[in-house]
Amino acid sequence: MSITAPEIVRVDTKKVACDGDEGALGHPRVYLTMDQDGKVECPYCDRLYLLIGSEADKAHG
Repeated sequence: MSITAPEIVRVDTKKVACDGDEGALGHPRVYLTMDQDGKVECPYCDRLYLLIGSEADKAHG
């Protein structure tokens, strides 16, 4: 059994909404705000959002 890495999504706003993108199988919609490094992780699905051009985005190349 292999474990897949969380999905990384690059965005151009500091505030994002995540609902898991699974329709009825997703999770409640949550609104997230980036930290000072330009990243935020969804507490439900572990999806990582990176602000384009931020330090976090550059670190994930």
